[in-house]
Amino acid sequence: MHIVMAFAGLGTLEDSRIVHKQLIQSGCESDVSVRSRFIGMYAKCGSMEDAWRVFKKISSQDIVTWTAMLLVHVKCGQGQEAMELF
Repeated sequence: MHIVMAFAGLGTLEDSRIVHKQLIQSGCESDVSVRSRFIGMYAKCGSMEDAWRVFKKISSQDIVTWTAMLLVHVKCGQGQEAMELF
């Protein structure tokens, strides 16, 4: 899912949402690791709201998805929020 991170590097939220929608339609989004990458992608684009939306849709949140949420909060300068999640 390098395409997910490529869009994250561009920082374009609109394009990231388009890629996300296309991957949902193709059935790729059901993989937990892909969803974790979407969490990071949205955070890098500056949308913690979208990152949380993806996180909340994951039915079986595990160490990978929780770690993704913790890391994006830290990377976005939200250390206190990361500590509260921990």
